[in-house]
Amino acid sequence: MEFKYDTQLLIEGDNLDEDEISDYFNNNFKGDCLLAVGDEEVVKIHFHTNEPWKVLEYCATLGEIYDIVVEDMDRQSRGLKG
Repeated sequence: MEFKYDTQLLIEGDNLDEDEISDYFNNNFKGDCLLAVGDEEVVKIHFHTNEPWKVLEYCATLGEIYDIVVEDMDRQSRGLKG
């Protein structure tokens, strides 16, 4: 498993641009399975990475972040809890 953490969250802000957010992720973070969908006020992020704290740090600069879930997929694949 190349990327260990399944990182999901919502960003609430003003004038959010899902394309700009996607571009930033693709240019600055190592990971896969990126999903950045929403509108100007709320964007949902889903991303597999080994450095979820960097994702949270960036997203927090865009607005308020909430419903944050970071799951260890390696533990899950071994049948262990989150």
